[in-house]
Amino acid sequence: MRGRCTAASSGVLESHCSGREFSPPLLLPPAGGAKSLSGRCHDLPQLQEKKIIVLNDAGFELNHLIQQSSKLRIWARSRLWAQVLAAMAIGVGTGTLLGPAAGLVQPTTAKMIGDWLALPGQLFLGLIAIVLVPLVFSSIVSGLAGVPSNEAMRKLGVRLGLFIVSTTFMAAWIGISLAQLFEPGMGMDLPVDKLPQPATAASGFDLGRLPDMVAGVLPTNPAASVIQGDLLAIVILAVLTGVAATQIQKEKAAPFLALLDSLMSISMTIVKWAMLLSPLAVFGLMAQLMIQIGLDSLLGLLSYVGTVLLGLVLLFVIYAIFLRLIGGLGFRSFLKVAGPNLLLAFSTSSSSAVMPSTIQTARQFQVPDEVAHLVIPLGATMNMAGTALYQSVAILFLAQISGVDLSVTETMLLVGTLVASSIGAPGTPGVSIAILASVAAGFGIPATGLVIILGVDRLLDMSRTVVNVTGDITAAVIMKNTLV
Repeated sequence: MRGRCTAASSGVLESHCSGREFSPPLLLPPAGGAKSLSGRCHDLPQLQEKKIIVLNDAGFELNHLIQQSSKLRIWARSRLWAQVLAAMAIGVGTGTLLGPAAGLVQPTTAKMIGDWLALPGQLFLGLIAIVLVPLVFSSIVSGLAGVPSNEAMRKLGVRLGLFIVSTTFMAAWIGISLAQLFEPGMGMDLPVDKLPQPATAASGFDLGRLPDMVAGVLPTNPAASVIQGDLLAIVILAVLTGVAATQIQKEKAAPFLALLDSLMSISMTIVKWAMLLSPLAVFGLMAQLMIQIGLDSLLGLLSYVGTVLLGLVLLFVIYAIFLRLIGGLGFRSFLKVAGPNLLLAFSTSSSSAVMPSTIQTARQFQVPDEVAHLVIPLGATMNMAGTALYQSVAILFLAQISGVDLSVTETMLLVGTLVASSIGAPGTPGVSIAILASVAAGFGIPATGLVIILGVDRLLDMSRTVVNVTGDITAAVIMKNTLV
């Protein structure tokens, strides 16, 4: 039987031609009606060829899109900073929509949503807090035990101490200078009826309390220090233990150091689990922050916030200069490696929480493990130049809105007090406010403006944490060749 070709009025051309192999029905536009589709069987291969070309083109485009999408997913998964940055942007947008300025959600409902969104962030911080004490203790002791000689240990300790003290003094003076230059608290109208009453303050800084303060730093009850989370006391205990471990026979210290090495490995494993939550943690914490403060709070304290941020930028630039001139590390190279860690520090507002990640970042800059495990934990506890700068601006801000004039001598004492309090401040969110209230009271500055400062403290806390962590990495990079 010879083949025949029939065409349905619907535009579907079906082939029943014998001796030829054709594709399934082909859809064509009904431009000429059913008659225009009819023709001889020898016309069908041309139609089929056109269909194959169209399908091949479509398949090529689809495969291209799939490949590009796959590359994008691989790129995002391999770069923590991209995930964190995207989560931060989405969190800010979500929090702004749910915040008081938008008025889309009731405040109580928005607060509840913010608490639920922040749950991954709380879990992240909780997991870090679980291993923080054993990680800090084991890192410092192992780092000190790995120092090849007492001379190298002394050299590293002296250099780190000089770095911390000098940069903290520099930061405090930068904050004082900027606050005196811009005067962010002058002419500011305060809602006096809504502010708390000023606390009873001393007439000035009491030097007689300094010996008791120094003696109180020693961890007389290590168990209580662990329970209370007193990181400074734990650091001091770890330093004493590490130095003592280097003074006894290696055979006697070996089992203890092996136990600490296992403890550090276990702690780092838990940290890796916590890092899986970091994008969700960043999203939730940023959303909660914007729900709580809104954009209005930022605009109302624009001068104060701008002064603090300017000082932090200047301090960040100083660290970048140190990295370039002393560490031989360019700014772009630094950000390429340290960027994810800095974004995480910004989101968590805790240099202690990101300390394990900071150690890994220092390793990527070829910092020896002995130096990284010693400098980074000490820096996360004592290297708080960003905090000193923030507190200096905040103190003068409180003095300006209260009409309190500080003499040159009082200003110098203020700088020294801020340096001492910043070095001993725990690297956790919210601690700076308590320190700020104590220092202000010591210099006779009323606490009437603390409520206003508290409204934007979280944002500034996040910003100064970035600078503090940058300082820790800078110290590690500068001192990476100390033990050579």
